[in-house]
Amino acid sequence: MANMNSIGDYIRQQREQAKISLRQLAEQAGVSNPYLSQIERGLRKPSAEILQQIAKGLRISAEALYVQAGILEDRPGDSGVRAALLTDPQLTERQKQVLVEIYESFRRESQKPPTAEVVAVVRDRPAPGEDAPPTQADGPSDAAGPA
Repeated sequence: MANMNSIGDYIRQQREQAKISLRQLAEQAGVSNPYLSQIERGLRKPSAEILQQIAKGLRISAEALYVQAGILEDRPGDSGVRAALLTDPQLTERQKQVLVEIYESFRRESQKPPTAEVVAVVRDRPAPGEDAPPTQADGPSDAAGPA
């Protein structure tokens, strides 16, 4: 029952942040005023479909509502970044999607072992304060060519 009330509180908070009246959100979500009011007060448990409609009306990610409702588990290890992005009322749905995709690609990249090329570059790099090892270009030049 705690989840039902927290989802209602969350929807109310998002609605108030967006400066949308209960009536406006109900109309945009395609539900009745009393039904939306009951959801916000924790008296009704909305289905995933209703949550999706409410999310559209609030212009937030349906995934954020699913997590709040306990329908979907928040991905572990993301330190709340995804949830923060998905619930930011200043961002459009498209901006949220792009930011989440970028964030997830960075997370995937940081979990991969370094490639041989990256390891080689790091190995060849001099330590701070050391001179770079001589390269062929630094050695004696043979400008005259073979005799």
